[in-house]
Amino acid sequence: MSDSAAPVGPSLHLSVVIDRPWRRVYEYVSDPRNLPRWAAGLAGSEVQREVSQWSMSSPMGRVLVSFVPENDLGVVDHTVTLPTGESVLNPLRVLPLTEESCEVVFTLRRGAMSEAEFAEDAEAVGADLATLKEICEQG
Repeated sequence: MSDSAAPVGPSLHLSVVIDRPWRRVYEYVSDPRNLPRWAAGLAGSEVQREVSQWSMSSPMGRVLVSFVPENDLGVVDHTVTLPTGESVLNPLRVLPLTEESCEVVFTLRRGAMSEAEFAEDAEAVGADLATLKEICEQG
């Protein structure tokens, strides 16, 4: 799982510390074409541009993802439109810690998930963040 996971009401904040400058990690995370490399819970195949969104196959089926515009705040929030048509906002931040390290924080929101689904989703996000850490620290 990630470095920390603290439940807060209907949300869970998962985070990982990465020993790389925040800007480098932000650039990697905010590029949707990198999703299949680190976000197995979301992207399982090649990502394709679709006007203002990105489409990809996922374990849930075909999804559409739209990101907030590039920014200098480390905000990588994105909305995922599921095969059912439901849209889910996923808050994601890359926060500077030092000149050479940052913290990536993902807020998992419960929505209509059962306790078991929420726990399973949290485990998947934790694994994705661990993969992201490994990739970023290798390159």
